[in-house]
Amino acid sequence: MGEPGLIDRIGLWIDHWIKKTCPAGPPPILGIAGSQGSGKSTLAHDVAERFGGATLSLDDVYLTKPERADLAARVHPLFATRGPPGTHDLGLLHRFVDRLGRAGPNDLTPLPRFDKLADDRAPEVDWPGVKGRPRVIVLEGWCLGATAQAELALVAPINGLEAEQDAHGLWRGAINEALTRDYAPLRARLDALILLKAPSFDAVLDWRCEQEAGLMKRGAVPPERRAALAVFVQHYERLTRHMIEGGVVADLVVELDRDRRVLGLEGADFLAATGGVAPEPASRVIAP
Repeated sequence: MGEPGLIDRIGLWIDHWIKKTCPAGPPPILGIAGSQGSGKSTLAHDVAERFGGATLSLDDVYLTKPERADLAARVHPLFATRGPPGTHDLGLLHRFVDRLGRAGPNDLTPLPRFDKLADDRAPEVDWPGVKGRPRVIVLEGWCLGATAQAELALVAPINGLEAEQDAHGLWRGAINEALTRDYAPLRARLDALILLKAPSFDAVLDWRCEQEAGLMKRGAVPPERRAALAVFVQHYERLTRHMIEGGVVADLVVELDRDRRVLGLEGADFLAATGGVAPEPASRVIAP
């Protein structure tokens, strides 16, 4: 018998949380945040499967390639790269959350999908559909719940990407503004948020490489690809570090070690919801 998964450790909390919501109202929205490779998609799938939910991802509502090219031309060239706040079509996300909330038993709601190989939104004919109204809507995204940084924190670049390509801070400043203007209202719409907290930013590159190796069915990524990924994750470094240091509004924090083993669970109502049962320390609960 294998070790229990994360869903087994926090399932009682999720069940307790769902039952507290009004059954006559729209389905509650559970957010799952965490750095690349932390296990967000796995947990989102497990929650949806166990509790009759539908999953959405920030990764599937990126702005289209032409829209990001326009943003890069108008605001800053770094916005051509998908991922940071400001590169998502949150209006599209809100519309489909609304549709799921209003869905009748026989309604089929298509869910947006993004083709990462093409770096563009997939054609609507390829979007999967969800029948009926889900019991819970699960939204996963790396920067959900992130708070804006203080202005002074934006002054100095924190890595080579910022120093070389955003010397005047226009890109990071625009990201910070988007967090307050667009992403804070999205966080307010979530009924609860789970954060899968990395032990440090140093672990994120390893997790991202493991993630790609799994997708490519390789034992490890080649050194030249790892070097390219090291540059890529710098787009996420500032905000990831900010979230690890507490710059996030979460209801349940799952602290992970470098091997994605749970070190602890922290939430105001976690012990009450689970009858005082805490997880055993350092049990591996998330597969890469």
